[in-house]
Amino acid sequence: ASLFSTKAIFIKLAYQDQLNATLMLAYRMAFALPFFIAAGLWAWRQKTSRGEALPGWRMFAGAVMTGCVGYYLSSFTDFKGLEYISAQLERLLLFTYPIWVLVIGAVVLGQKITRHAAIAALVSYTGLAIVFGMDLPEGGMNTVIGGAWVIACAILFAAYQLLAKRFVTAMGSVLFTAIALTSSGVACILHHAIFNGDFTAGPRFLWLCAGCAVFATVLPSFLVNAGMARISPQAVAMISTISPLVTIS
Repeated sequence: ASLFSTKAIFIKLAYQDQLNATLMLAYRMAFALPFFIAAGLWAWRQKTSRGEALPGWRMFAGAVMTGCVGYYLSSFTDFKGLEYISAQLERLLLFTYPIWVLVIGAVVLGQKITRHAAIAALVSYTGLAIVFGMDLPEGGMNTVIGGAWVIACAILFAAYQLLAKRFVTAMGSVLFTAIALTSSGVACILHHAIFNGDFTAGPRFLWLCAGCAVFATVLPSFLVNAGMARISPQAVAMISTISPLVTIS
């Protein structure tokens, strides 16, 4: 959660040079891809050497689709939101996703929302309403647009966490992370190539993309999935709520 929180800071610094969400997203994932490919090959080799069953095409395709939800679609909406709002407000809005984990889990998977979880959600949204209301007069419509993008990101990332648990359990956290993040990385690069096509960037922008790739993408994605292999998505989500505090600090 602490490493994920640095993503918004890297993005805002990079936007000082080039305000282009898809370009930074493409470079971020391009720098991250070698790590994920290497980890995937290592995990695959470990499974074969131990004689363990390799994932079938259905399991593989499910991991690809889950990765694209969690790190292509959700990242795109997050990067777009940061074109309009501050890193601090982005973190506060993004980390409503534990509440969305509870809501989607209850509606789709039939998981019970406890009284304590409902109270926590009420407290969280009350605080967010206060912060959002304070930023609205200064940011105006930009705050509304950026906030909508980031809330969309939170919902998509909540869906990812609920979907990922099954694949992490079946495939192992390293192999799932490698497959999911490699597929989403390719999707991010293709998105920019198709809809923009210009990959021109300065050295400072590239260094910030590289930092975002290593410290805010590669390391935390493996860590959060390793955690999910041991505890529930709801528990992971609740622990992750420390992230806005790290960003603000």
